[in-house]
Amino acid sequence: MEIKTAKDIMTSEVIVVKKGDTIANVADLLIKEKIGGLPVVDSNNKVIGIISETDIMKKEKYVEAPQFINILQGLILLDDIKKFENDIKRIAAYKVEDIMSTDIVKVYEDDTFDDIANIMIKKSINRVPVVDKKNTLKGIICRYDIIRAMYKE
Repeated sequence: MEIKTAKDIMTSEVIVVKKGDTIANVADLLIKEKIGGLPVVDSNNKVIGIISETDIMKKEKYVEAPQFINILQGLILLDDIKKFENDIKRIAAYKVEDIMSTDIVKVYEDDTFDDIANIMIKKSINRVPVVDKKNTLKGIICRYDIIRAMYKE
């Protein structure tokens, strides 16, 4: 049996984002493409980070709706509504660079399937960008690609 490499199992048509893209645009892409994360690249297609649904969820959890009480069919706010509005505006305006992970694990096109699978398991990561020696993005490998490579002959 031939030893599979990253080049054999990677997805080469990679959807990417730039560090200046908004979180709203990233969320739309994740939903539309039904994927969990994206590489972040610079203008030379060099990998500078990863942004995932988890990164977005972590940022979103810090928004707290204002507390209120209902008296005679009217609402009396117990918190500052301005703070809530500002939190919403702040999150909508976040850019990818504000929440992307920059400590990323990358693999090379000639890395073996076993090495890649072991890295993903040991580091508990869902996806790894595949780069060349100059850090230029060549593809991406996600857990789906690993499973497909294991059972598709």
